[in-house]
Amino acid sequence: MPVAAHATEIKISSGALERTLNKQLFTAPGNRYYIKGKPDGGCFVYAEEPKVSFKDDRIWIHIKTHSKLGTSVHNACLGVDINAEADVSVIPEAQGETIGFRDARVEHLSTSRELNVFLVPFLNGKLPQQMKINVADLIRQLLAKSLESTGYNMTLDNLKIHSMQVDHSDLDVDFDSILAVQ
Repeated sequence: MPVAAHATEIKISSGALERTLNKQLFTAPGNRYYIKGKPDGGCFVYAEEPKVSFKDDRIWIHIKTHSKLGTSVHNACLGVDINAEADVSVIPEAQGETIGFRDARVEHLSTSRELNVFLVPFLNGKLPQQMKINVADLIRQLLAKSLESTGYNMTLDNLKIHSMQVDHSDLDVDFDSILAVQ
């Protein structure tokens, strides 16, 4: 028989959010995300090494970028190399069973206008859109082996996120859930 669990809290660390970003977005060779170009192309812009931290009520994502901007000629780039770092911050938002992010705000950009043409859409759009976490799916994955480990078959029947708050060291997610134990 399902038993309702109320006021459950999960604390999500910055490291867990970094692993989510790497798994969902930074999937090119070298754990990179190519904003422009390809790994084997001459000219490119890519981001790497996302670092997540918490400040005030926002989640901050710091990335390193590397680029060769110019004209591609025979898989070589005639132009300039620009390496920079950038920061964007977002506010967590509940979307059903999923933690999403809104209000992306570019906090720090490079000094290169040419590079920023590529960075701004990535930081404001692609990066926060890809950093989604389905809390119910994660719990269901954990419970999938409950029969083997505990002798009880446990399933998650329902989950509703009520609130989220950025703490100094983690993202606190409060939710109600219904667990079934057989």
